Amino acid sequence: MDQFAAMRAFVKVVEMGGFSEAARQLELAVSSVTRQVNSLEAMLNTQLLNRSTRSITLTPQGRNYYNRIVRILQDVEEANLCVMEGEDTPRGVLKVGMPVAFGRLHIAPIVSTFLIQYPEVKLDLHLSDGLSNLVEEELDVVIRIGNLDRSHANLIVRKLVSYSRLVCASPNYFQQHGKPQHPNDLAHHNCLLFAYFTNYNIWRFQRDTEICEVKVSGSLVANNSEILRQACLDGAGVILMPTWLISEDIRAGRLQAMLTDFQVHPQTEMDTGIYALYLPNRRYSLRVKTFIDFLLQKFGDLPYWKSK
Repeated sequence: MDQFAAMRAFVKVVEMGGFSEAARQLELAVSSVTRQVNSLEAMLNTQLLNRSTRSITLTPQGRNYYNRIVRILQDVEEANLCVMEGEDTPRGVLKVGMPVAFGRLHIAPIVSTFLIQYPEVKLDLHLSDGLSNLVEEELDVVIRIGNLDRSHANLIVRKLVSYSRLVCASPNYFQQHGKPQHPNDLAHHNCLLFAYFTNYNIWRFQRDTEICEVKVSGSLVANNSEILRQACLDGAGVILMPTWLISEDIRAGRLQAMLTDFQVHPQTEMDTGIYALYLPNRRYSLRVKTFIDFLLQKFGDLPYWKSK
C-alpha cells in the first residue's frame, strides 16, 4: 500500500463527502479509492469512516486522524511547491475564481497584460456569483467581495483594495421624480434591490452622529448587480451599488450620486473590502504570489474606480 496515496484518498473522501466525487476529483476508479481507504483502516486497525447508503461521516478516531494528516499533506505539497517553483519565473496553470460582474469589469481588461508579462502562466478563470469552494473546485485563488464569514478561517486572506457604496439614479429619473435630500426620502422612491445580503431592503446611513435606517421597496428585486445597474441606467429607479460597478457611469454622467454627505452602511455586516483567498498549501506558490501582486499593483492604494 502507498500510504501517502491512501492518506490523500481518505482526505479527499472527507472533503468531498463521498467516494464517487473523491474518485472523480482524483481521476481514479471508485473501487480504487475505496480500496485505498480500506487498506488505511486495516493498517491502523481503526475505523475512520461511518459508511451508509446516504452519507459518509467521520468516526471520532477518523476526525482526529484527518486533522493531523491534512496538515502533513499540506506540508508535503508546500515542500513540493518550494522546489518546483523555487525559480524566478512563474509557470503552469493558475485557476482563479471570482464574481461575474467584477471579473468582467476589472479582471478581463488586464488579463492580456498579465499573460504578456508572465508568458509561462496559463490562466483558468471561473466566474460565478456563488461562493466558490477552493477545495471542491480545485482553485488556486478566489476573489471575494465584502464580508468574510467563518468558512474562511482556514484560508489565507489578503486584502486587495477597498471600495465604497453610493446611492444613485439616472438624470431622467431625477427629472421625473425629484432627488432625495435625506435618506428618509428614499421610502417614497422606487428603489431597485440587490437580494444578495440579508435585510437587503434596509438601507443604513450615517452622517456624524446621525444614523438613519430606511426600509425601502421598489418594482425590481434581483440577485445580479448588472441587471439592477442597467435598469437604473434606463431610468427605472434608484440603486445602492459599489463604486467598482458604477463609478464609470457617474463620471460619464449616465448616473448621478445622491446623499453623498452620508456614509452608506456604517458598522454593518457589509464589509467594503475586496480580498484574495487561497489555501495554506499555496503559500509558497510563485504563481499565486505573482498574480496577487499584479492585482495589488493594478488596483493601487486609491483604486481607479473611486468616485469623487
